[in-house]
Parts: sequence; C-alpha cells; structure tokens
Amino acid sequence: MRRIVFDIETSSYPFSTLAASQQEYLLKYAEKETDPDKKQQMTDEAIRYTSLYPFTAKCIVIGIYDIEKEKSYVYYESENPEEWKSEDEKTYYKGLNEKEMIESFWRIAEKVDQFVTFNGRNFDVPFLMLRSAMLKVKPSVNLMGSRYSETHIDLLEQLTFYGTTRKFNLDFYCNAFGIESPKSKDISGMEVKNLYEAGRIKDIATYCSKDIYATYQLYKIWEEFLRLK
Repeated sequence: MRRIVFDIETSSYPFSTLAASQQEYLLKYAEKETDPDKKQQMTDEAIRYTSLYPFTAKCIVIGIYDIEKEKSYVYYESENPEEWKSEDEKTYYKGLNEKEMIESFWRIAEKVDQFVTFNGRNFDVPFLMLRSAMLKVKPSVNLMGSRYSETHIDLLEQLTFYGTTRKFNLDFYCNAFGIESPKSKDISGMEVKNLYEAGRIKDIATYCSKDIYATYQLYKIWEEFLRLK
C-alpha cells in the first residue's frame, strides 16, 4: 500500500491584476464601512485572503512525503528547471512552472492508495482541483469523495472528530503532541506571500518540506492511538 502526505503553498496575484468587477466583489464589505481606519483594515484583510482562493492565487509549492520510502519530494515554482537535495538527501527539490507541478502531482496520485493531509478537504484539495481545471489539467483521483473514506485522511477532520470539537492549526497540534513544529524554523504559512514577493521561493519549499514531515509525525500518532475500528 502506497501512502503519501502532501501539502501546498499558495500566493495571490497582484490585486491590481484582477478584473475591476472581481476587485469590487472582494471589497464590497470594506466599501460599506464608514470609519476610515476600519475600512482600511477590512480592505487589507480582504486582499490578504486572496492568497487562499484558487481564482486569485496560484500554487507555488507542492510537497509530498512518501511514507513507505521515507523521502520527500518538493516541487516549487521556477522559471528554469532545476533540481537539488537536502543535506541528508532525504528531500528532493525540483523547480517547475505551476502546470508542470500540478501534472507531476496527479501522475504520482494515480499510483497512491492513501493520501494524508492537514485541512486538505477544506483547502489543499479543492485548491489543487480548481487550479487544475483552470490550467486544463484533469485530476487523476477524486480526493473530494466521501468524507469518511480512508482514501483521504484529513487529520484536522480526524482530530476534531469531524468538526465536533474546536479546530487548531498545525503548529498548535504539534506543540500539544510533542512534535517539532515547522513554525519553529522562523517561517509560518502567514509569511509565505511576503517571502514569495521577496524572491525566497526556496525558503518556502524548505518550509513546506518541514510541514509535510510534521504532518506525517502527527499522522503516526493518530494511526497508533486514535485510529479505532
């Protein structure tokens, strides 16, 4: 049985490049605000959230951890094809354009029996599937099938018992279960856009590799102690 953990990193297009009607739609609540300070705050927040929508953002990194091989494969946005390895040679990095990254992901997905994510059903999977359609790439697997299927294990679903209890972020769960958090490396998901705009795509790729490994560590705890049948 082949199992992988995967995660994506995204970054929005410049807000000014969106159609005027799209900008108007995204700022409609901010425009109704009469207080100037609050209006600016709402505007900034609306623009910041565009990194989370597949219609206003793109996939800049896809990280895959192969559980059986104990190796990571990280694709990141690059104008020129390039490859390199981590010092311990357990993580392979490859620079590709977005369409090539997504095509590579679906080629791997076709041969996988089980997928593991953290909040994948709410973010990573729908983002990937919609970006695939926008780039004219057909997904090879439907990862938005039954919520209770074991084909896709979304750890956030599992650790909240399908939304029964409060949700926390990956960093919070890692600290609670004694796992080294990817955020402890001085980068968090909130800084991805700033890093991307600063041209630090390889730092984002490295952060993503830490993210998928932390997710794997969390998966092991879930599998040993909480996967009850």
